[in-house]
Amino acid sequence: MDHDARPLLVFPVLFGMLAAIALPTAAVLAQQAPPPYTVVETGQGFSRLQQAVDAIGDSRGTIAIVPGRYADCAVQSEGFISYLSAEPGVAVFDARTCEGKAALVLRGRGAEVSGLVFQNMHVPDYNGAGIRLEQGDLTVAESWFRDSQQGILTADHAPGRLTIDRSTFTRLGTCEGSGGCAHSIYTGEYGHLRVTRSRFEEGRGGHYVKSRAVRVDIASSSFDDSKGRGTNYMIDLPDGATGQISNNWFVQGRDKENYSAFIAVAAEGAEHSSNGLAILGNDARLAPGVERSTTFVADWSGDRLALGENALGPGLERFERR
Repeated sequence: MDHDARPLLVFPVLFGMLAAIALPTAAVLAQQAPPPYTVVETGQGFSRLQQAVDAIGDSRGTIAIVPGRYADCAVQSEGFISYLSAEPGVAVFDARTCEGKAALVLRGRGAEVSGLVFQNMHVPDYNGAGIRLEQGDLTVAESWFRDSQQGILTADHAPGRLTIDRSTFTRLGTCEGSGGCAHSIYTGEYGHLRVTRSRFEEGRGGHYVKSRAVRVDIASSSFDDSKGRGTNYMIDLPDGATGQISNNWFVQGRDKENYSAFIAVAAEGAEHSSNGLAILGNDARLAPGVERSTTFVADWSGDRLALGENALGPGLERFERR
């Protein structure tokens, strides 16, 4: 009996030894975990995004963001900062806004955003955005804006340039607020808006792109409204604009607040010239099962638009002067 009983004592002792070894190892691993935000130029790590932004100050710097979901936000008031995720889509800013505006509030000299996800941004005035751009240039690449009131919203900054490439805008927009609708992208009086190789889908109100910029270049992008709800125009240039809308793919869905046009030019007044605005090489159609009459381009400006060849599906008129 004694001989058979002794080995039973080995397991608790061995387990205790393993636990004693494991605890320091876990502590070491915890100490080696990288901070969520690192200023690349100095190697400094920070636990909050605002700390990293403040560390760069009025200089030019890069903030590398490790994979994770962050209830965090920051205000950039100076400098030029790049906000980068090494792998697109794994660093997610979720539901936290600064100043009741956005996850990133940008009013420095300029910024770059690459590989980030912004989601669930809601604020009382219905303008909750992934990015609020108030001043300076901004370039956005390989980023995703979803399930928020706005994707990107800007103030007025006449010298500024907003460039968006290879990014996705999903389930954005709302017309709930008393101050008007929110949109996937809404620019104020910016100098230039450029959107390329990007996707807009499943809007929840407002327009997919509304821009008061003097010049727009919107090319090689898709606007899939087939699962939209209560949406309006695909592209609205309410003050008019020059530039081009080319080689895009448009599908208008069934559930529309306003289905009268895909592209609207100067519907709120011809503040900017639209002479030479080129609209060509686009493919536009109604979603399967949708039967209605609508217009591809509706123009209030009276300017000489350069309306070229576009592939239009059944039910679409090419152009209407309003």
